[in-house]
Amino acid sequence: MLTALARVAARRPKRILLLAFGAFVVAGVLGGPAAGMLNARNPFNAPHSQSARAEQIVQNATGQEIDPGVLALVPAASGSTEVTSVAAAIGKVPGVASVIAPAAGQQSPLVSSDGRSTVVAATLSNSPNSSTIVAHIQSALKGLPGVQLGGADVAGVQIGKQALKDLGFAELLAFPLLAILAFLIFRGLAALLPLAAGSLSVLGAFLVLRVVNSVLPLSVFALNLVIAVGLGLAVDYSLFLVWRFREELQRRDSAAEALLATLQSTGRTILFSAVTVAAAMATLTVFPQRFLVSMGIGGAAVALVAAASALLLIPSLLMLLAPRLAKAKPADEGQGAWYRLANAVMRRPVLVAVATTAVLLLLASPAPRVHWSGIDASVLPTSQSARLVQDALDSEFPQLHGAETILVEASGPSSEGPALARYAAELGDVPGVASVASPTLLGPGTWDIKLATPYSGISAAGQRTVRLVRAVAAPVPVLVGGEAADTLDLRSSIASTVPIALIILALVTMLVLWLMTGSVILPIKALLMNALTAAAATGILVFIFQDGRFTGLFSYTSQGGIEETDFLILAALAFALSTDYGVFLLARISEARAGARDERQAVALGLARTGRLVTNASIMLAVAIGAFSTSKLLFLKEVGVGTAAAVLIDAFIVRALLVPSLMALLGRWNWWSPRPLRNLHTRLGIAEANAD
Repeated sequence: MLTALARVAARRPKRILLLAFGAFVVAGVLGGPAAGMLNARNPFNAPHSQSARAEQIVQNATGQEIDPGVLALVPAASGSTEVTSVAAAIGKVPGVASVIAPAAGQQSPLVSSDGRSTVVAATLSNSPNSSTIVAHIQSALKGLPGVQLGGADVAGVQIGKQALKDLGFAELLAFPLLAILAFLIFRGLAALLPLAAGSLSVLGAFLVLRVVNSVLPLSVFALNLVIAVGLGLAVDYSLFLVWRFREELQRRDSAAEALLATLQSTGRTILFSAVTVAAAMATLTVFPQRFLVSMGIGGAAVALVAAASALLLIPSLLMLLAPRLAKAKPADEGQGAWYRLANAVMRRPVLVAVATTAVLLLLASPAPRVHWSGIDASVLPTSQSARLVQDALDSEFPQLHGAETILVEASGPSSEGPALARYAAELGDVPGVASVASPTLLGPGTWDIKLATPYSGISAAGQRTVRLVRAVAAPVPVLVGGEAADTLDLRSSIASTVPIALIILALVTMLVLWLMTGSVILPIKALLMNALTAAAATGILVFIFQDGRFTGLFSYTSQGGIEETDFLILAALAFALSTDYGVFLLARISEARAGARDERQAVALGLARTGRLVTNASIMLAVAIGAFSTSKLLFLKEVGVGTAAAVLIDAFIVRALLVPSLMALLGRWNWWSPRPLRNLHTRLGIAEANAD
């Protein structure tokens, strides 16, 4: 396939570029609007969990949401004309099921401690599109000064809009920086190649997401991942192709021969890299949360599209630019800084391996004390009304501060009323339960018991209360829901799925690396080093965001923990991108073994041929992904900072120091594989083509 692609690109480069331009236009027209179409609801919830089923029972029985999802903060006393006007305006909006506003002089948790502010609480109908109702409420309140809208439904809308806004800003920031870096690396028209491939990759992946979304609703946050990873990988793949093509031009008789050698070697490596990255990201799809599924689909799609874009677009551009690229100085091999560094490392491999591992473990040392946080209005910037309302509730409404409702949905006939009343009284004695409402018959065979707790839904105390409530014996089948139960079920779901995801990730990575190298030792080493990189990046996240450091630099308010799904995305990305660079380094070392005097020289040559390249690529990838550290959403900021740190740690510490030291220690054992596997690998006929 790669040979045929090289020949077509050499013969008809302009025709292929014309087709690529057509694909770009189609992807732009059809994929561009994806930003406004991804519409998964409750992407962070665990579907089919006990809490989800409890909430569904309430919604089916009442036709409305379980709690007031819109809270209007009015700077006026209860019973005032202002409060009455806000309640009336909200109540007229289609889709609003009920509105609660305290009367004048009424003792209510909806009145601030100083009596100067009042909250009007609205519960929405069970609509598939609550964002439309929220928009109508916002329009209805436009003429009423000083009113701020908050609540879970408003926060959800504002988080989605902020994500899209941050997406645009990250693009505006990343593209110019990548263009400058590419120009500094290539010094000419070749600098445009990575950006061209990156643009095609992103739009192509957007098109894939739009198609998938028509069958399986996806989360809008997948777009942020696609932008970052698409730009980063396309830039990486383009750099590797251009760099190798320049090398081949120095030793081949024609540009066509140089292109053929480039695709047979680096092109093949790109395919292995893309499959590995896609497989690593696809492991997120085994989790039930739609947020993680969306990230997994988006990451896998953009990895494959980035490889396709680079392999289809860059070869034709290389043929057209060959006369200019031929003037480039060939890469250092036997006398460059990276060659000397590799030899210096391998002269003291034990010392370097121990010291490097110690540094990585030091960076990872905060990771064991990680606490998990969640997604609520606190992840928003203070410029958003939902965050302002949440802060006001925390400081001015003591009875609402951190207060949550735990839902207990019971199934039983009306004759079970007395038994359920006794059960409710027992629930009132559970530590963490502040009050209990009398059982209410919502419909035939469906009872509702509401428990009030002073703890927030994402707190450990709130989840402990849910566990204790669930442990109380009930006279009929019951389901326990609410925000704290949602968070508890989310974490339980993740904890039960992580081992499956890790096993799949390990097996797929080992399989792909074995297919590429024929070794079983190198894949095992890659797994261990990737785990170290991911642990170090997690430790950095805990040190910064959980501990509340550099709040001015990163412009955030610490939640005292790390959002749990962020950790999974970071681990998948760190694993995928670490393997990405490992694939290219191992490929060049494997090539060098054919003509090297010994194993150590092969390692030195491999590092010399990839060291500067991987460094440049990692910096550009860190810029592409790190641009999301500017996001106003805390959980996206965490992904941007953590992934950029993982990429740089892998390139500057793992690939430059740990890999050559370990390969020097193991020598030929690096390439060991049991005889049956060696024979199978030979029969498969997928050994690295020798381009030298």
